[in-house]
Amino acid sequence: MIVQRVVLNSRPGKNGNPVAENFRMEEANLPDNIKEGQVKAKTLYLSVDPYMRCRMNEDTGSDYITPWQLSQVTEGGGIGIIEESKHGNFKKGDFVTSFMWPWQTKVILDGNGLEKVDPKLVDGHLSYFLGAIGMPGLTSLIGIQEKGHITSGSNQTMVVSGAAGACGSLAGQIGHLLGCSRVVGICGTQEKCLFLTSDLGFDAAINYKKGNVAEQLRELCPDGVDVYFDNVGGDISDTVISQMTQNSHIILCGQISQYNKDVPYPPPLPADIEAIRKERNITRERFLVLNYKDKFESGILQLSQWFKEGKLKIKETTTNGLENMGAAFQSMMTGGNTGKQIVCISEDTSL
Repeated sequence: MIVQRVVLNSRPGKNGNPVAENFRMEEANLPDNIKEGQVKAKTLYLSVDPYMRCRMNEDTGSDYITPWQLSQVTEGGGIGIIEESKHGNFKKGDFVTSFMWPWQTKVILDGNGLEKVDPKLVDGHLSYFLGAIGMPGLTSLIGIQEKGHITSGSNQTMVVSGAAGACGSLAGQIGHLLGCSRVVGICGTQEKCLFLTSDLGFDAAINYKKGNVAEQLRELCPDGVDVYFDNVGGDISDTVISQMTQNSHIILCGQISQYNKDVPYPPPLPADIEAIRKERNITRERFLVLNYKDKFESGILQLSQWFKEGKLKIKETTTNGLENMGAAFQSMMTGGNTGKQIVCISEDTSL
């Protein structure tokens, strides 16, 4: 069977900005027969995420993420429907997800690497399993629970950078749900600011491309910042950290402003900001959601419940077509998305 797939065409270089042309479409042969333990599935939705930038380098700088190989199929979070199964846990018609889903129209996968998903948890919006009711949602929820130290009723202020992205848009809402009295988002356009405050219930939003961020933060967080959900790093984070309170907490989710630079992760803070961090006893510990797999099942159920109760609003930016994976990735890396960036490969769930 001939399938379409996306491969890594070129590397942007450790300090380069990724472009759509780093990827290319090609045809490939999929075996007609599957082996014991395998399934054949049709791809429905694929995810592009900031961490993938590291996979474009020859060395990811991480011991848990492997680099993509040139001219080999790229992979990431995916959702599909099983067309044929030789694995005891799955049958034809099941919806499944994996973090290692090849970017191609149909796939043969080892069933042991798959998770069955229940469409009822997302009211039929299967792509939500790649966002709010999936890894970004778990990252936001578990990150805040484990590293945010929120105490309901204690009048804490949370600031979220990259606040209109996949994790940030959820983190602010979850901060409120878990007991923060004030949540302020930082993002890059007036439209995104309006979205945060009018749709997602953020108390205020700052467009970092307009005006003085430090001054706006002082005005919007007069008692300082108690919890900082950091998606971006760099100058914005330095500004936020300088206004954090004694014994406050940074949730280190991502550092997208640093991903095109050859620096260690997490990048060290400038000396003056590190001095503030130490003096005020601000925690800034690396957070890796994969270390909390025992909390995934209960986390998914909690996120789904909030969604169904209307307490968690979900926003996606959807691009159609496998041929647009590279363009969707490039756009996501430069803030072109609001909410989770999804690529729809097929909406046809008939078999």
